[in-house]
Amino acid sequence: MTESVNPAPTPEQAALFARVRRMMLIAGLTTALAVAAVLIAIGYRFFRAEGSRPAADVTATLPKGARITATAVAGDRLVVTLDVGGAVQIRTFDLHTLRPAGTLKFASEP
Repeated sequence: MTESVNPAPTPEQAALFARVRRMMLIAGLTTALAVAAVLIAIGYRFFRAEGSRPAADVTATLPKGARITATAVAGDRLVVTLDVGGAVQIRTFDLHTLRPAGTLKFASEP
């Protein structure tokens, strides 16, 4: 039985093979990097997803004689404007947990 022997490639062919291998390596690495970026983005969104939460029952106490003059949503904050005995006060709450985030008090100059 005769064996078929592949002749050795010429220098031009060897250079072409090396160039094709290098381009295939670059394409493979680029594809792997793109797949990794997509998987990282999906994983980040999956683990950082807030999801639906049950409604929280929260009672916020107001100072005596205070009344709510306005409410608004700003980003991920709930903003409540109060009138406390003629002075304006703004309270902010986290929209997802309804925990107090801050208070801003306005007072008249003497």
